[in-house]
Amino acid sequence: FGDSAKSRHQLERENSELSARNLILGQKIQRLISLETENIELRELLGAADSISERVVITELVSVDPDPYSQQILINKGLKDDVFIGQPVLDTHGLMGQVIDVLPHSSRVLLIADSNHAIPVQVNRNGVRAIAVGSGKLNELKLIYVPNTADVKVGDQLVSSGLGGRYPRGYPVAKVAKVEHVPGQTFAMVTASPSAQLDRSRHMLLVFNKNAGHVPPKSLWEKK
Repeated sequence: FGDSAKSRHQLERENSELSARNLILGQKIQRLISLETENIELRELLGAADSISERVVITELVSVDPDPYSQQILINKGLKDDVFIGQPVLDTHGLMGQVIDVLPHSSRVLLIADSNHAIPVQVNRNGVRAIAVGSGKLNELKLIYVPNTADVKVGDQLVSSGLGGRYPRGYPVAKVAKVEHVPGQTFAMVTASPSAQLDRSRHMLLVFNKNAGHVPPKSLWEKK
C-alpha cells in the first residue's frame, strides 16, 4: 500500500511537471509563429523598399491612438533618424499616411483613413483625378468632387497623383469599392478600400522624398 501511494504521488508530480512543460512549449510555439509572421512581413517590406527609388527607413509601430474618432499611430523613429513633418509612410501594400509630429525618438503618423486627412489620387486605368479623404473608418475612404460623368468603376486602383508634392507619385492608395450615381446631383458618391493594411501592419517604410515639404540633407536622398 505504501509503495502504491508513493508511485501515485510520483506519477502526480511527473504529470504536473509535464503539464508545466507543455504550457511552456505551447508558449514558445506561439512565439515562434509570431516571429515567423513578423519575418515574412519584414521580407515583404524589404521587397517593397527595393522597388522605391527614394531612400527609405524601416520603422515599427509603437502604439495606436485609443480615441475611436482619431486614426493616428506612434512609430519608433524620430529626430535622431532625420524624420520630418509631412514625411510619407507606407507598408508593403500602399500608402498609410504622413508624419504630423516628430519627437527625438518617435513620431506621430496621421493615417489616410483619418477624417482630417486628404490625398490627391488618380485612377490608374485612365488617369481620372480625385481627392481621397478619410472617413474615420480604417476600411473606408471617400472620393470627393468626382463628376457624375467621370469614368470611375468598382475595382479601379487609385494611386497617388503626386500633386501638391506631399506624397510620391504612383503609389497604391485604395481600390474603388462602390460608385453611386444620384440623379440630379453634380458629383457621384464614391467609396474606396485602402490598399495599406492600416489595422494590421506593424512594420512600415519612411520615405525620404525630395519633393516633400521638408528636404533632408542630400546624403539622405540616396537609398542605402
